[in-house]
Amino acid sequence: MNNKIVQRLLIFFIGLPAIIGLVYFNQLNHAALHVIIVFMSFMGANELYTLLSKKFKLQPKPLVLAMNMIPPVFSAVCAILNINTMFGDFNGIDFSFLAAIMVCMAYEVLAMKTFENALSHILTSVFIVLYTGFFITFLSRMTVYNHSREYISIFLLMVFLCDSAAWFFGNLFGKNNKGFIKASPNKSIAGFCGGILGSIVSGIIGWKFCPQAFSAPLGYIIIFGFAISIFSILGDLFESVIKRSVDTKDSGTLIPGRGGVLDSIDSIVFAVPMFYLGINFLFITPVAM
Repeated sequence: MNNKIVQRLLIFFIGLPAIIGLVYFNQLNHAALHVIIVFMSFMGANELYTLLSKKFKLQPKPLVLAMNMIPPVFSAVCAILNINTMFGDFNGIDFSFLAAIMVCMAYEVLAMKTFENALSHILTSVFIVLYTGFFITFLSRMTVYNHSREYISIFLLMVFLCDSAAWFFGNLFGKNNKGFIKASPNKSIAGFCGGILGSIVSGIIGWKFCPQAFSAPLGYIIIFGFAISIFSILGDLFESVIKRSVDTKDSGTLIPGRGGVLDSIDSIVFAVPMFYLGINFLFITPVAM
């Protein structure tokens, strides 16, 4: 059997249950999961910095990585210590993100002697903090909800089953319908259809087995699963665009069969804000955090 197939099967049948098992270990509002989220944010930012440095002039790496860590660390501390925000409806986590990018801007004003690369410095720093620092906090925010285990588990199942079903359907039925997305020519129509189906099935699993958490009508669940699949696929394609722009195949080599950390969380960081908004709109009254 192909080595890549074995690695994918191991990740799906061993890695996914292990991650969901970690989600169900929810002491201190999922403190263990927050450690993983912060680690993934740091490693993703480090890999993204390396990718962008191939084409752009960047601010010093210690500064950018430190600013990237402010939103996920702030979010983790608020959740673990069960601290509600003191900033009213405008979330304290959002303020932490604004503070991080303002520091990057202030650095450019106060520390630089020449400014020919100022625009490149600021835009790349803001992008890194947004993409690998801020987006992932929407996963942290769900840890304070009453049905946090169910929401996070089903979200991860949606993303991973979307990816795995897309790969499976693409290999089985996609040989003659590839290339319609220039960002990733090996992706096929069959693969996209399989990914959408996988995400919808995951939503139905949540609706069937966790009715207290997923209480909307089945039709809404199907639409919700479809939306998450689209954002999950877009996240994968978006990272492909970044890698193609710098002529790089993988963001790193840390995870066998997947490449780097960024290659593994690209769909998560892109889809989780939509999932967070969806569960707040469909299922629950938001908890201030």
